[in-house]
Amino acid sequence: MPGRPRPGRFRTVLQPTLDPGTYAVVLAAGAARRFGGGKLTAMLNGRPLVSWSVEKALQTRVELVTVVLGADAEAVAGALPSDVRLRVIVCPDWEEGLSRSLRCGVQTLPDHARALLLFLGDMPDVSSALADRMLRLVLDGAPAAMPVCDGQPAHPVAISAKLFPALRSLRGDQGARNVLRAASGAVEIATDERGSITDVDTEADLRSLA
Repeated sequence: MPGRPRPGRFRTVLQPTLDPGTYAVVLAAGAARRFGGGKLTAMLNGRPLVSWSVEKALQTRVELVTVVLGADAEAVAGALPSDVRLRVIVCPDWEEGLSRSLRCGVQTLPDHARALLLFLGDMPDVSSALADRMLRLVLDGAPAAMPVCDGQPAHPVAISAKLFPALRSLRGDQGARNVLRAASGAVEIATDERGSITDVDTEADLRSLA
């Protein structure tokens, strides 16, 4: 589970060695209706929930991390850590579904982008080391790399720029998984890291991680 931070404003993340042309997108636009609203700003071990996954993204080797906001955008933006590699965008039509916020994130990437790491804002215990492993597989030629834990699709996933056009064509409340699995040469890597499948849907889920 996430470690307990020191009191005060959460820290700026130390910059790792970066892989040029690589980016991360953290999806944090949903209304969290099952939680009753306010999920991403709910406190986990002294910090807003969303700050955990964003910090994990910042600990990877990507050049830049983009957080895509929607519901409660101002409050969620105020809950994010401070880092020169972090930028925030608001998806105006986030209510169209998960695919819309994903498309918003992909559309911000520059033409020279080589690969993307995809994180979810309600998964606080994902592994930056696992993310970097997925990223390396894509940089070495795989169109996509996806962790699998206990037979379940896991996160974060890495996606080659070759698949960006397919991601931009997604519609409705669907993520990238079908596009990635359909890609010839995509790889699935088994992991025993439970954080890769641990998300927060309800207040009970949040309490279980404290």
